[in-house]
Amino acid sequence: MFTEISYDVADGVATITLQRPDKLNAFTLTMCRELVAAADAADADDEVRVVLITGAGRAFCAGADLSLGADTFNEEANRDGGDDLGDIGGVARDWGGVVTLRFAALRKPLIAAVNGVAVGVGATMTLPADIRIAAEGARFGFVFARRGITNDGACSWFLPRVVGISQASEWVCTGRVFDAAEALNGRLVSRVVPADDLLPAALGLAHEIAENTSAVSVATSKRLLWSMLDAPSPWDAHRLETAALAALGRGPDAAEGVTSFLEKRPARFPAKVAEWDHLVPEWPPTPDDYRAPGS
Repeated sequence: MFTEISYDVADGVATITLQRPDKLNAFTLTMCRELVAAADAADADDEVRVVLITGAGRAFCAGADLSLGADTFNEEANRDGGDDLGDIGGVARDWGGVVTLRFAALRKPLIAAVNGVAVGVGATMTLPADIRIAAEGARFGFVFARRGITNDGACSWFLPRVVGISQASEWVCTGRVFDAAEALNGRLVSRVVPADDLLPAALGLAHEIAENTSAVSVATSKRLLWSMLDAPSPWDAHRLETAALAALGRGPDAAEGVTSFLEKRPARFPAKVAEWDHLVPEWPPTPDDYRAPGS
């Protein structure tokens, strides 16, 4: 099914692995399409509770594949191959943005386990992750200014919200590559672990979510957290939380959550995410100037 990534599901966790280790998992149009397809598969599978993304070999993703040379970032030279991705504002969508916005819309928590270098789109594709963990040898870089282009992957929205505007500006304006310790200090990642501990740590978090929480509760809460980042008032959050809490409080997972606690046993939450997807508005909302593929 996939040629540049692998997709495996076990114990409630869908693991996406970038699979071009000989090219440091450099990003291509094929990889873009496959990452979107993997996100679609994870969202549609009720057995998947958490999505984990990592890279094969010694890199996470070394950025865009530069095999087209000087035309690598020339939209006109690349458009024919990407027409099936639609356009925004009359311009073919940037491939990194196609991936990050699909990741942002995931109803399942996304954990990025950054095992090595993550620069350019390799860095921006991690920004919609709900949790980012790095190996000690990982390196990051928002290197676009050093390539004569600007940010991709909706980085201008995500990065300041993840790390703050001052830190985002420093990394973007210098375009320099920095180590995992600086990423941790700048709050780009939540923890740094030895390389051998990276996947066990990420899987440990994934299993903690999968084994102990309601899929509907997590999906609703995750969407609320992201969508309220730029809400004008806490009243906006209060309005949505009140409605969602009232609906979920009448549902089977709330009953099971309380009953299992009182009976001192593990919870077995029965509700399916798709059946409760209406509780919180779509996020990110689709803009009017987006043209879907084939339209």
